[in-house]
Amino acid sequence: QAQLVESGGGLVQAGGSLRLSCAASGRIFRGDAMGWFRQAPGKEREFVAAIRWSGRIYYADSVKGRSTISRNNGKNTVYLQINSLKPEDTAVYYCAAGEMSRDSGRYQYWGQGTQVTVSS
Repeated sequence: QAQLVESGGGLVQAGGSLRLSCAASGRIFRGDAMGWFRQAPGKEREFVAAIRWSGRIYYADSVKGRSTISRNNGKNTVYLQINSLKPEDTAVYYCAAGEMSRDSGRYQYWGQGTQVTVSS
């Protein structure tokens, strides 16, 4: 059984930064991609960033240039650093494992989510 546990969310002022972490355990293979998605109240879940264990990376246009996704293969952990946070970044952020894609349907395993709230 696979397990993904996110951490690092919280309340931050606009312009600030956060680093989210996602620790993977169990049946998560090195060939899997790890993705970050977010869902704001009343909105659909949207893609944020994804990384393969080989290092290939995708970013959503909404965070490109102010976000960095990275991974520590030895710790089976993926990180998402977001800088210059905006109120519209407020959402529950989810970590997922599966096929490298911007489509949430391509990911088989999901974490429980971590809340990020950006105050103006």
